[in-house]
Amino acid sequence: MNLKNIHNIYFVGIGGIGMSAIARFFKSQNKNVAGYDKTQTEITNSLEALNISVHFEDEIGCIENSFLNKEETLVVYTPAIPKDHKQLNYFKSNGFKVLKRSEILGIITENTFCLAVAGTHGKTTTTSILGHLLKSCDVKLTAFLGGISENYNSNLILNGDKVSVVEADEFDRSFLTLSPDMAAVTSMDADHLDIYGDASQLVQSFKDFTKKIKPNGKLFVKNGLPIKGITYGIEDGSDYSIQNIKIENGTYVFDVKTPNTTIKNIEFNLPGRHNLSNALVALAMSVEYGLPTKQLAKALASYKGVKRRFSYHIKTDKIVFIDDYAHHPEEINAVHQAVREMYPEKKVLAVFQPHLFSRTQDFATQFAKSLSQFDQIILLDIYPARELPIEGVTSSWLLSLIENSNKKLVNKEDLISQIKQSNADVILTIGAGDIGAQVLKIKEALLENEN
Repeated sequence: MNLKNIHNIYFVGIGGIGMSAIARFFKSQNKNVAGYDKTQTEITNSLEALNISVHFEDEIGCIENSFLNKEETLVVYTPAIPKDHKQLNYFKSNGFKVLKRSEILGIITENTFCLAVAGTHGKTTTTSILGHLLKSCDVKLTAFLGGISENYNSNLILNGDKVSVVEADEFDRSFLTLSPDMAAVTSMDADHLDIYGDASQLVQSFKDFTKKIKPNGKLFVKNGLPIKGITYGIEDGSDYSIQNIKIENGTYVFDVKTPNTTIKNIEFNLPGRHNLSNALVALAMSVEYGLPTKQLAKALASYKGVKRRFSYHIKTDKIVFIDDYAHHPEEINAVHQAVREMYPEKKVLAVFQPHLFSRTQDFATQFAKSLSQFDQIILLDIYPARELPIEGVTSSWLLSLIENSNKKLVNKEDLISQIKQSNADVILTIGAGDIGAQVLKIKEALLENEN
C-alpha cells in the first residue's frame, strides 16, 4: 500500500494508547485524521487539541463525509473493538481498506531501520528509554510508544523518518506483522491465555516473531529465555551485563559490561531491578546501532519514565504515593521489589484493580501470592475491559485466596475514605483498568490529610 495516495485516515478506537500515537503520526504528515472511541479521556482531549475530530457514538451518521470516500480513506482499528461494531462493519462491508493497528505499523516501518521491543512485560518502558536514547543522540527517528513519556509528554517521539522504534505486541499475535532490523525479547511469562490457550503457544509465537527479523538483523534476549540471541542480564555473565549496583539518593549507579568495554558509573532514576533490565537492553540496542557510549550514559541519566509506570505523585518525608500499570503477578512482584528496595523500613498499602475476568481466573493463585507480600491490601472489583463476567470469578473470590489478614474489598466510592484510614507510609495504586482515573482524587485527599 502506498500511504502517499491515502488522504483520510479513520481510527476505530482512536483513544487507545497505541492507536493515538499512530493518529498523531499521520496528523504530523498532514493527513486528514478522525475517529471513534467509546469514552472521552485525556488522550481523546489531547487529540482534539491537535484538530483531530473524535466522537463517542457508534453511529454511521457520525462519520464525516470526507471519510466516506473509499478510494482516499484508510480505516485502522484496534483488536479490542467488539465484533458487532456498526462503523467497523460498515467500512468492512463497503469495500474500504481496513487494517489492524499492527498492520499499519508494519507498513509505516517497512521502509525504515526498525527497532522493535517484544515481551509480556517491559515493552513500553524499554521502547520509551530506547526512543529517548536515540533522540538524545539526534538519530532521525519516529518512536511509537505504548505509554506517555514523561520526557516528551507524548506517546510519539518525532525526529525524522530514517529509524522507527515500536512495541511489538504479542496480543492476538499482532507482532508478526513487523519485520524489524533489531528486536528485543524482554520476557515471555504466560499471559493472554484467552487468545493463546496455553503458555507453550505463547512461547511459540515469540519464536515466530524472532524469525521476522531481517537477514543480518540482531536479536537481544533476556538471559535465561529459551531463544538464542545477544544476551543481557543483571550481575551475570551475559553479553551485556549490569555490575556493581549502588543506590545513591534514590538513584541507581552501576557499570555496564559490553562485549568490548565497560561503561562506568551510569546513573538511572527509575526504581526496581525490572527497570534496570529495561534500561540495559535499550542501552545494548543503542550501542549495537553504533551510538557513542558517553552520550548514551548522559541520556540514560536524564530519562524520567513513563506515566503510570512507578509514577510518583507524592514524595515527602511523611508519605509516598506511587501509581503503576502492573496487571500481571510478575509485574506486581517487580513493583513490590522496587518499593521494598527504595523504602525498606516503611509500611506499604497496595490498592489493586484486577484487569479482565479471564486473566484473574488464569492467575488467581499467583495474584494472591504477589499481593499478600504488601503490608495492607485493598482490592477493587474486576475491570472487565472487553469481557463479559465469568461465573465465580470475582474480587471477593480473589480476596479469599490472599494470605494476609490486612485485606479488604472496597467499592470505588469508598476508596478514598479507606485509604485515609490506613496508617501506611507508602500507598500504591496498581492495575490496567480505570484505576488511573482515581489517582488525582487520591492525591488531593492525601495532601489534604497531610495539611
